[in-house]
Amino acid sequence: MFWLIVGAMLCLVELFVPTAFTAFMMGMGAFVVALVTMLLPLKGAFQVALWLVLSTAFVYLSHRLMPKRRVSSIENATEAQTVSEILPGETGRVLYEGSSWRARCGDEKLAIAPNQKVYIVGREGTTLIVLPANLLKS
Repeated sequence: MFWLIVGAMLCLVELFVPTAFTAFMMGMGAFVVALVTMLLPLKGAFQVALWLVLSTAFVYLSHRLMPKRRVSSIENATEAQTVSEILPGETGRVLYEGSSWRARCGDEKLAIAPNQKVYIVGREGTTLIVLPANLLKS
């Protein structure tokens, strides 16, 4: 009964706290331990060890089977304007579609001054990858 309660609690945690299925997989491990202990009388230490092994295996397998996050790219270069300076290898701000976005230059060696026209050539999460307009036109 203990492992069923632990499994249910871990699965419920996943509903309220997104843990990339880690808590859910640990809950599934607890359910398997509950099933095994109903069929075979196991000592408490062996039950915990079995749960640890199963949880680790389930978490590892679930993360390997999940699709990898891809860097989103924008097909057609879209225009934006820098709000702050974007230093080489660092992020700055651009005005894109009426909102201020975090941005970094696609060329790690270039700096982009404020109030410059840039083209958005990609996206990584909420950070836009931009290139200065004068670089693309030359």
